[in-house]
Amino acid sequence: MEELLRQIGVDENTIKANTLFMSHAWQQAEDIITKQRRFVHYTRADTALKILRTSKVWARKANCMNDFSELEHGFDCLNNALTKHKEQFTKIFDGLFPGFREPLIDKFNSWLPHFRNETYIVSLSEHLPQEDDLGRLSMWRAYGGSAGVAMVIKPWPLIKPTDALGAYASPVAYLSVDEFETQFLRFLDRARNATEFLQTLGAEECHNYMFTAFRFAMLCTKHPGFHEEREWRIVHGRTFDRTDRIEIDVETVGNIPQKVCKIPLKDYPDEGLTGIEIPNLLDRLIVGPSDYPFEIQGALIDVLESLGVPDAQQKVIVSDMPLRT
Repeated sequence: MEELLRQIGVDENTIKANTLFMSHAWQQAEDIITKQRRFVHYTRADTALKILRTSKVWARKANCMNDFSELEHGFDCLNNALTKHKEQFTKIFDGLFPGFREPLIDKFNSWLPHFRNETYIVSLSEHLPQEDDLGRLSMWRAYGGSAGVAMVIKPWPLIKPTDALGAYASPVAYLSVDEFETQFLRFLDRARNATEFLQTLGAEECHNYMFTAFRFAMLCTKHPGFHEEREWRIVHGRTFDRTDRIEIDVETVGNIPQKVCKIPLKDYPDEGLTGIEIPNLLDRLIVGPSDYPFEIQGALIDVLESLGVPDAQQKVIVSDMPLRT
């Protein structure tokens, strides 16, 4: 806990509240820090080039992604737990704050169409040290195409809470409906044993934390069969998280014209966001299996040097993964 506080620079009460309401996310964040993990974005080489040149990353609509059905899986998990344990939930929270549950559920239901249809996501994965030179075979197969690049980045700007961009990182929880229910019951036990702390937060803060927990439970719960991905998601709701800093545009992705949100990789130090600009954010680029790996490597080195990235030649590695393209 002390290491987490030191690295992300937030107060102990904020950590305590997030650990209570979103324990999985905060346990994963602490794991990233203590084990010095990094994140990685697997994409096509031309997309990596666009990200570097524009200092913007594209977030795609959730319903255009290849695992859109997982949003419904997350909703089914949440709805099942809330329905089966309505009485316990109501007893705890309405016992502390009379009339708490009903407006919370009404508000969440009113935002459901937006969460389903206006959520934009960037998919990342936890990157392991042993993947530094090769990347991950399953990810090359899924996202690399005939010329893929793995963009390995430092985690700190994504973990530290900030509203600067209106985009928020969260780990994916790989849970079945029954496993989600077990986690929900553990949350109720934590809340039951933390009534004094909940009272110090007050009804409005508890409402906000609970609503956020519901939202990310729906958006970031996937079937356990996908656990090998070790996914984190950067989530932006076009209306819910509205900001002038993220532009929306129409681009062609995989031959499909679609709306994308372009998230700027720009520091806003006065709002707690630093280290997200390319020279500081980028750890390395891994060029995946391709017919022209060294040409791609040379092009990426030139672009990094033009951006002022130090030691650019050492930061672009060619994977020797024996994968047929």
